[in-house]
This record gives sequence, C-alpha cells and structure tokens, in this order.
Amino acid sequence: MRMTILTSSLIAVFSVVAAIHTLWGFGFWFPLRDEAKLVRSVVGAKDATRMPGPIPCALVAGALVAVVMSLTAEPSCPRDILLGLAALVLILRGLLSWVPLWRRMAPREPFATLDRYAYGPLSLLLGLGLIRVIIG
Repeated sequence: MRMTILTSSLIAVFSVVAAIHTLWGFGFWFPLRDEAKLVRSVVGAKDATRMPGPIPCALVAGALVAVVMSLTAEPSCPRDILLGLAALVLILRGLLSWVPLWRRMAPREPFATLDRYAYGPLSLLLGLGLIRVIIG
C-alpha cells in the first residue's frame, strides 16, 4: 500500500512538472504571466532575460514523461536503470542548490531563495523517492 501511495505521488508530481514545462515550451508563462518575472523565478541565471525555448522545454518534459511511464511499468532491469539515472540527476540537482559555484551562476531573486527552500529539496525528495521505488 505504501509503495502505491509513493508511486502515485511521484507520478502526480512528475506529470505536473512535465505539463508546466510543456506550457513553457508553447510560450504560456505559468504560473506568472510576465516572462521577465518567470525568468527571475525559475531560471535565475544572472544574464537570462528570456525563458528557454521550445526544444529545451520539450526535452525536459519528455524526460519527465519517460520517468512517469517507467513508474507505471512492471519492475525490470531497464526500468530500474532509467529510474536510477533520473534519481541520480535529481539528487545531484538538489544538492547543487547549496553549492557556492551554483549560487554564483544563478544568483537572481527570487530564484536563489526558491532554489534553496523549494526546488532543491523537491529534487532531493523526488530522487530519493525514485530510489525507494527501485528498491521496492
């Protein structure tokens, strides 16, 4: 039962994040309607003035959909490898939130604060959740 709740929760979060990246790829600035504000909130790079284009957004959304599809698949070695790679990427991304070099690369507010208190911890939790699913 716990694994069903965990897996369902992971599927829901990954699906929502994939949908948001898809919207961004089509130029819908959700949840902020202003592109400049959204860049400061979700990109944070000091020189960034525009949201990433359709291709980077589609690549991220596609990777997230692949994770969702893997979570719905029967346990297997390929599924576990894909989920393991996704977990590794998410854990590394989560840890970056507190690395000084990353802070210098993406110092803009409110991204810097959101990264430390929301994006980083969420990435870590998602990565650890995928590891828990793999372990069973």
